[in-house]
Amino acid sequence: MNTKRKVPMRKCVATGEMKPKKELVRIVRSKEGEVSIDLTGKKSGRGAYLSKDKEAVQLAKKKNILSNHLDVTVKAEIYEELLELIEKENLSTK
Repeated sequence: MNTKRKVPMRKCVATGEMKPKKELVRIVRSKEGEVSIDLTGKKSGRGAYLSKDKEAVQLAKKKNILSNHLDVTVKAEIYEELLELIEKENLSTK
């Protein structure tokens, strides 16, 4: 019997790479138009996945990828928060 569970894969909106969901961070836009970082992956709303990678976040910011994907203006604070999150995760994995 096959005990390996299927790993949920998602596509990074910045790089276009397919990665396991755990390696990505979900950014969600609520019905009210609020943009937030969804660490649980369970918030309702329109979601976009980004690689937990500085380059991917910077590319998304530069090309306005999240704003286009979520049809809403994404504030600079969201990108700052994402970069901080990645920094913390990188420190804890080393």
